[in-house]
Amino acid sequence: MGMYVYIDGFNFYHGAVKNTTFKWLNLQEVCHKLFPKHDIDLIRFFTARVIGFDHDPQAPDRQDVYIRALGTLSKFQIHDEGWFARHATLYPQYPLAYRPANQKPPRRPPQFVQVQRIEEKRTDVDIATYLLVDCFLNHFDEAVVISNDGDLALPIEMVRDQFQKAITVVNPHHRSKMSSGLRKASSKQVWTINKKILATSQFASPMTDAKGSFTKPSSW
Repeated sequence: MGMYVYIDGFNFYHGAVKNTTFKWLNLQEVCHKLFPKHDIDLIRFFTARVIGFDHDPQAPDRQDVYIRALGTLSKFQIHDEGWFARHATLYPQYPLAYRPANQKPPRRPPQFVQVQRIEEKRTDVDIATYLLVDCFLNHFDEAVVISNDGDLALPIEMVRDQFQKAITVVNPHHRSKMSSGLRKASSKQVWTINKKILATSQFASPMTDAKGSFTKPSSW
């Protein structure tokens, strides 16, 4: 037995590669560079299919191409059973605005605006489930969770305390501190991912799989 790695896809995207040129990322290479002395038996990648919008209708197509690239990796399993729910809701405007601007402090509720709220569903539950089941079945000696989602603290703590297995949390966010819950629950921590690792872990383009040749999305 060796190491299993669990990657929170959208947490990783928003923390490490959004607004960068590193989106065409070979995640298997990243994991090997983060843990060069370990035998990685399996990497589980958890995501949800994105929704296209009027301002960016090609987002689902770019994601499809990237998932196709990830599908060429060995010892790599893609879990894309999550989904996005979107609905309109009302939130107080920030900074808080009042209508009318009257006495101080204001005696009316703040002004509300309608926004489209988008929520990713199921992904964190899937990560926790696979982590605990793999642990219960004794599939690994050591686990790694790449995420800064504090909701994963309890299953991580259970792997460490109930099963006495080492578990490392990697924070993919460059500008955010590691969740205190994850820090306390884990055996070891990697506080961020060096940008050099991202820059030197890019897929080639074009690539080839069983379906033929494909290339990195042009906007990346």
